[in-house]
Amino acid sequence: MSLFAWNMNCWGSHEIKRTLYLLFLGQVVSFVLALMSFTSSLIADLGVDTPLTQTLFAYLGLALIYGSIVLYRRQKLRVSWYWYLLLGFVDVQGNYLVNEAFQFSSITSVTLLDCWTIAWVLILTWFFLGTRYSLWQLFGAAICVLGLGLVLISDAGVGGGGGSKPLLGDILVIAGTIFYAMSNVGEEFCVKQKDRVEVIAMLGIYGFLVSVVQASIIELKSLESVEWSTDIILAFAGYALSTFMLYTLVPFVLKLSGATMFNLSILTSDMWAVVVRIFFYHQQVDWLYYFAFAVVVIGLIIYSITEKDSAPVPDLEGGNSSAQYEALTNESEASRNESLAS
Repeated sequence: MSLFAWNMNCWGSHEIKRTLYLLFLGQVVSFVLALMSFTSSLIADLGVDTPLTQTLFAYLGLALIYGSIVLYRRQKLRVSWYWYLLLGFVDVQGNYLVNEAFQFSSITSVTLLDCWTIAWVLILTWFFLGTRYSLWQLFGAAICVLGLGLVLISDAGVGGGGGSKPLLGDILVIAGTIFYAMSNVGEEFCVKQKDRVEVIAMLGIYGFLVSVVQASIIELKSLESVEWSTDIILAFAGYALSTFMLYTLVPFVLKLSGATMFNLSILTSDMWAVVVRIFFYHQQVDWLYYFAFAVVVIGLIIYSITEKDSAPVPDLEGGNSSAQYEALTNESEASRNESLAS
């Protein structure tokens, strides 16, 4: 009996350490996400309207670092280049629209409205990846949308949202989350081909190329009018670094903790946004935002605790996708246990 109790105590200690480790990783990602939002809002506050250019440097960093690893391997790409081009294009559009939203709306509204991505991902994976969700998951997603609707009401003037044109900013964010959702679903397909480094590298390469072409068409005049200062350069550097860290950390954290704890952990980035708005921008946050945040939290908890394994991803390149997906699942589970045991 004492031996059994000792084993239970050891198991409990291991689980506590595991949970604390995963929570720590989730909060690192949450802080990086908040830093990314803060630097983007700071760039807008400094009077610079170049959302494509500010992401260009982050894509360049991903291309140089992870692209070098792919070149060193000298392996054939697991996914055709045109899928990566499409992935890079939609990811750039998502970043462009959300960063542009900071010109018109507050940091709190932009960060919370990012949760619209969940609803779009649910729809896209249902139709294109064959993923099926329970009624409880759909109910949780509906509650999230209700909470996000309260943010729109607040920004429409009932609660007095921040920003010069908050409703326009909110519309840009929601449009951006559609592209984020397409990017997430595309990354899910590509990552399940078992090479995360290749996905990040190709996203960086094609994201950089798309950003250069699009910025040369849209932002050339805005760039010429920018009066560069130390503050602007530091804000650009901070955004590029935080974006690079986010793209690097997210696949690793998802591999260890899964989507459930990840979705719940990054909710604290919204509260970081509240802190920034109050103490840095010296703006008040209306009570309706806090209520909306609480509703979104409840919806995400319901969605997460009823989350089930997704269906196998269809193989667009040919071959047995079910076998590949099963092998990846087993490999991820084994590596997760190894990482947590060490």
